[in-house]
Parts: sequence; C-alpha cells; structure tokens
Amino acid sequence: MEQLIYGIHPVRECLRSGTRPVSCLFVARGAGSPGLKAVVQLAQRQGHTIRFEPRNLLDQQVGGANHQGVVAVCVARPYVEMEDLLDGLGPAPLVVLLDSVKDPRNLGAVLRCCAAAGVDGVVVTKDHAAGVTATVSKAAAGGLEYLSIARVNNLARAIDQLKTKGIWVAGVETGQPLGCQDLDLTLGTALVLGSEGAGLRRLVRGKCDFLASIPTPGPIQSLNVSVAAGIVLYEAIRQRGLSRNS
Repeated sequence: MEQLIYGIHPVRECLRSGTRPVSCLFVARGAGSPGLKAVVQLAQRQGHTIRFEPRNLLDQQVGGANHQGVVAVCVARPYVEMEDLLDGLGPAPLVVLLDSVKDPRNLGAVLRCCAAAGVDGVVVTKDHAAGVTATVSKAAAGGLEYLSIARVNNLARAIDQLKTKGIWVAGVETGQPLGCQDLDLTLGTALVLGSEGAGLRRLVRGKCDFLASIPTPGPIQSLNVSVAAGIVLYEAIRQRGLSRNS
C-alpha cells in the first residue's frame, strides 16, 4: 500500500533513512527554499523520479495541508508485531505506550519526541486512537522513520508481555504523589501516557507498577500528552547520562 507524506523534514528523513521505498516526488514549481533544494538534490542522487508541478496540484493532493512544496509517494509505514518489538529489545530498554491518543498531531508530536530520545519501541492502540497517517508523519517531522511501532488491540496484555521481559511499567498521570524524577528510569522501563482528556483507562492504570506525575507548581496542573512525553523522556535521558554522541 502506498501513502503520501509531505513536508520538508518528513520527506528528507524518509529519503535519508531508506526504510521504505519512494516511487515519486512532487515538487512545487518555483519553490526554492534551501531545505527544499536539499531534498531535491538528495532525491536526485538516489535516482528517484521527481515531477515539478504547479503548487495547486500539491495542495489538492494533501487536502490543503502545509506541504512546504514537496509531496512524496512512498510505501505506507508498516507497524511491527508486538512479539517482534519485544524480541528486538536490548538491555534496559526504554519503551513508550500510548493509551488511546486520538489527535493525529498529538501522536506525531509524541513520536517526534520518542525518535529524538532514542526510545526502543512505541506501542499504540488500534481502537479509539489515531493511526499512523500522513498528518502524523508531518507532525513527527521525520521521526516516524526511525521508530519501531506496534499497534495492539489490548494494551493491558501488551503491558503483561513487557513485564515478562523484566521491564518496569510506569504510568504518567496528573496528581500522583510520586514524581517522575523519583522513578529509577535507568532500569528497563515502559512509560504509559493516556489519552487527551480521559488519561489512563482504569484497567491500564491497574497494570502499572508505578504511577507518577510531572511536577507542576503553577496554577495549570495538566499538560498536553506530547509535552508530557518530552519531559519524562528527557528525565530518562538525564538519569541515564546519555548524550547526542553516546
């Protein structure tokens, strides 16, 4: 199955990673930003078909979304099986589970954080949740190409599977007395983040070994799920002493 992805960062990272074949690039005539030129040059070096078309044609292809002058036709981003994700985990892995995140832009922003933090795997739910679409790819700004993403029917069962691997499961939820900075995130850890508004479902919450919150001393107590993901992931990076060049 083919999929459209659009935007300079998503298309560039798709080309750079080589994780899925690209059959054609559509580039808006007259568009000449440095970022777009770099994408076109990369596609030319790799031998991809490039079609220079009027901008309104690209607008029609993506339903008026902000494509930044480039649309790629590529193989749809495949999910991995949960068992394959588990088999690929190394020592002390860092995994993120998303409990029914519905907004595709939120999902994309979370995936961007996950890719930047170098997580070992992401688990999302099939029902009442956003799937990996072109909108998600745009919001992830290329991060999608570097992640192993499993899509499951039953998140509680996925948590049990992670526990058989010796991974501790921590739910991130507003109002918990334990702070995320109090968790030992140097151990193999799965972080569970809930949906917009509803948070963690009761059964999922009950499966967590720990429930922790992000300290919010100001008058606003809750955070967007992608912001929460970024904060907790970079607390894990801080504890693990990782750097960009590690």
